[in-house]
Amino acid sequence: MSVALRPFIPADAPRLARLFRDSVETLAEEDYSDSQRAAWSAAADDLAAFAQRLAGALTLVAMQDHKIAGFASLHDGKIDMLYVDPEHARRGVASALVDALEKLGRARGAKTIETDASDTARDFFAARGYQAQQRNTIALEGEWLANTTMKKSLEQNSAPGARLQ
Repeated sequence: MSVALRPFIPADAPRLARLFRDSVETLAEEDYSDSQRAAWSAAADDLAAFAQRLAGALTLVAMQDHKIAGFASLHDGKIDMLYVDPEHARRGVASALVDALEKLGRARGAKTIETDASDTARDFFAARGYQAQQRNTIALEGEWLANTTMKKSLEQNSAPGARLQ
């Protein structure tokens, strides 16, 4: 199935907040506890702040079968958010979003791109050539969650999955 990308518009915020919660609750279930996922998904409870976060970044919305299937944002050379609706998982949505963010980053002169990958997303990013830089532990709503800062070269000759020296 093809994935179409478009820019975020403010009217998307309520739907993306639901998608964010659904993605965290369902797709991260094997990697994070119920209380960790609840703390993580609480980031969308303040809809105005969530919408502002999306509007303050370069945010792309993925469409598949005429439905919002995912979204991703790039902020200061870093993939800040990447979430896919569980009904559209493993259908190329995340790949299409990250491909576009990498291309846009490269076009804007970025030499590298980073992300703080959840344990759920770590293998996805590693398969795309991102290298682990450091392990992080963050506090959210009284819970501790781990992620990994990962970095990839955006040099023209670096291919997806290529190892960086």
